[in-house]
Amino acid sequence: MKLLTVNFLTCAVKACKTSAASFPLHFQDAELEQREIEYNPTFLQNILPRLEWDAIVAVAAELGFTNLPAAKPDGNPETEEEQQVMRNLHTLLLETEVMEGKMVCGNCGHQYQIKEGIANFLLPNHLV
Repeated sequence: MKLLTVNFLTCAVKACKTSAASFPLHFQDAELEQREIEYNPTFLQNILPRLEWDAIVAVAAELGFTNLPAAKPDGNPETEEEQQVMRNLHTLLLETEVMEGKMVCGNCGHQYQIKEGIANFLLPNHLV
C-alpha cells in the first residue's frame, strides 16, 4: 500500500464519520518497503493541491520520515532546496509501501490489518 493512499482514507466505523480524529489513520508495526520508480514532477505538481498536508507530515513523522517541511510546497520548485523537497515527497508518497502492519483510527481505535501491501477495510457487523 503506497503512502499516498493514506491521504484518502478515513475510518469506516459509522460512529467515526463525524469525528476529526478518524483522519488520518495511524500506522502501527509497519513494515516498509522501498521500490524505486521514475521521478515524475508533473504528477507531484498535480497531486499537491489534493493532499492534506498536515496529515501527510504527521504520518510521515510516525514512520520516521522527518524531512518534509511544515508548510506545503507550491509545486514549482525553483531552488535546489525546493527540488529536494519534491524528491523527498516523491520517495515518501510513491516509492514507499507498507507491506505489513496495521492502520489505527485515532477516534475509536479500530485496527485495519495490512497484509502483503493490502489493507483490509471490511468491518465486523457490529461496527457497520
